[in-house]
Amino acid sequence: MKGNEAIAEAAIRAGCRHYFGYPITPQTEIAAYMAKRMPKIGGTFLQAESEIAAINMVYGCASTGRRAMTSSSSPGLSLKAEGISYLAGADLPALIVNVQRGGPGLGGIQPSQSDYFFMTRGPGHGDFRIIVLAPASVQEMADMTRLAFELGEKYRMPAMLLADGTMGQMMEPVELPEAEIDPADVVKGKPWAVTGTQMKRVHNIVNSLYLKPDELERTNIERFERYAKVEKDECLWEEYMMDDAEICVVSCGITARVSKNAIVEARKRGVKVGMIRPKTLYPFPKAPLMAAAEKVKAFLAVELNMGQMKEDVELAVRCSRPVATCNRVGGMIPSADEVTEAIVALAQK
Repeated sequence: MKGNEAIAEAAIRAGCRHYFGYPITPQTEIAAYMAKRMPKIGGTFLQAESEIAAINMVYGCASTGRRAMTSSSSPGLSLKAEGISYLAGADLPALIVNVQRGGPGLGGIQPSQSDYFFMTRGPGHGDFRIIVLAPASVQEMADMTRLAFELGEKYRMPAMLLADGTMGQMMEPVELPEAEIDPADVVKGKPWAVTGTQMKRVHNIVNSLYLKPDELERTNIERFERYAKVEKDECLWEEYMMDDAEICVVSCGITARVSKNAIVEARKRGVKVGMIRPKTLYPFPKAPLMAAAEKVKAFLAVELNMGQMKEDVELAVRCSRPVATCNRVGGMIPSADEVTEAIVALAQK
């Protein structure tokens, strides 16, 4: 399947029956797939009048405890930012997919990872975070779609699937779960959901407005206590050839796949190099990177931006080791040869 289609089908099999979106390259296949499938299974597909409308429809649907999602590409996420902040402020789980394109502004429609800061720092106003998952294969795009729903509901917070345009457009074999989650079961175990009281319980109110300063402070503190649990228990990463590594590559998405080939080639040249690939960008894998810093002499961030993940690597290792960058922007993807040369050059310093 194409990566975008795998996300859509995985969401359906995860019990999602409500999709609200707006077309933008390179994620439009998600909306197109949902437009075909949702009416056939009793679901809701709605192409909103704008990205702003779509995220607020997700807000309303998520408040009822259903699994709701939207998808877009970089400029569309700028428009959705206020709604994402409202979701976080109301402690509502929802799936948001960003298949990144180049920027800033309209930029270009080619692959990019330049929304890294935007997504991992809380995409919107106020103190909040969202879970950010970074797939590096079509299989992971499917698997992480279900995981995003589950983690979002576990911690009552929005979850982001952050892919690049290559991941969305490429086709690979994918294994999907045969058994679907019943949408009726999705609402169970959510006492906070707005489902109608039937005069049997107190009213639930979905809200992100707190006019009393002390109440807003307590709410934010409680929210960050949950975020601390996310950082402690939900961090995911992959280690590749790190047992004897003296250079550690850090990369995600398509650049991580390129980097694996580069690592194999660099080892043929006698360079002991490995990779730590973050699968969650929030929470970021600080502990394994700090452990690696005790063994390696340097890190190399390989990414499709001007060096955004590099800063998280520096923070994770407390600047105890130098962190270099091998990057391309504007829709350009570094070749395995380029990454290999960057590894070799770093090893020779």
